[in-house]
Formats: sequence, C-alpha cells, structure tokens
Amino acid sequence: MAEERRRNFRSGAPKKSEFDQKLIDLSRVARVVAGGRRFSFRATMVIGDRKGQVGVGIGKGADTALALDKAIRAAKKNIIRVEINKNASIPFETEGKFGAAYVRMRPALSGRGLVAGGPARIVLDLAGIKNASAKILSHTKNRINNARAAIEALKNLKSIGKNHAIT
Repeated sequence: MAEERRRNFRSGAPKKSEFDQKLIDLSRVARVVAGGRRFSFRATMVIGDRKGQVGVGIGKGADTALALDKAIRAAKKNIIRVEINKNASIPFETEGKFGAAYVRMRPALSGRGLVAGGPARIVLDLAGIKNASAKILSHTKNRINNARAAIEALKNLKSIGKNHAIT
C-alpha cells in the first residue's frame, strides 16, 4: 500500500503555482579560476498573482533550470503588496530609484491601458495594474535595476499612503 501511494505521488501532476512568472534576464556569467573560466547562469524573474502581489528575484546556477528555480524562490521571498484602485490603476504618481535606474509611474483612467516599456511594464502587468503609465527616465539599460526601480516605486505607494486622494 505504501508503495502504491509512493507511485501515485510520483506520477501526480506538479502543483500549479498561484503566481504567474516572467523571465526578465538570462545571462551566462563567468569567474576565472586557476585552470580557466567557470561558467554559470544568472536568471532574473518577476512573479505576480495579478491581484496586487509582485516580486523580483535573481538566481544563479550551473544550468538554466537551476538558475530559474532559484530566481523564483528569491522572488517569492521578496513579494510586496500593491494597492490597486477601482480603475485597476495605482492611486497616485510615484517614483522609484535603484542604482542608476529611475522610474516614474502615473495613474491612468479606465480604458487607457498599460503604457510602459521593458521591465516596468512586466512588473505592473504581473501586479495586476491595467491602467497606468510608466517611464524609465534613467539612461541605464540594465533590466534588473529597472525592474527593481519599478518595485521601489510601487513600495513608495505604501509609504506615502492615505495622504493622497484616490482617483
């Protein structure tokens, strides 16, 4: 009986995660050791439930599958809760900075859609925000820092809080 239970457990379908995930960056990185170079992979993932939770994580591994797994686990540890108003937008204008990356986000009326580019768009989409505009104002093309700056902008929504009117 125990063997049958084990067999059913192994053949069962993998559990579906409640989070959607999107790969932002996958790159091969190297470190120099006394015999040459050792290569590994770095993956950056954004996860979100499209209901107000979103997170960014980075993972490194010997192969891409291991790096993706670690990135997803890291993103789950860094999840933040985002306030979404009745227009499926953010409550008020906000800015975020991470490293050299700088992102500005503005709310939009219902029906306008998501007007954003690159990692900021992915972060807003997986957070469940349907009507907003975001602009990456820095000159850096670093997708990881741009995604983290978008997360910082969404975190700032929490810190300023109830002092602003909700549109």
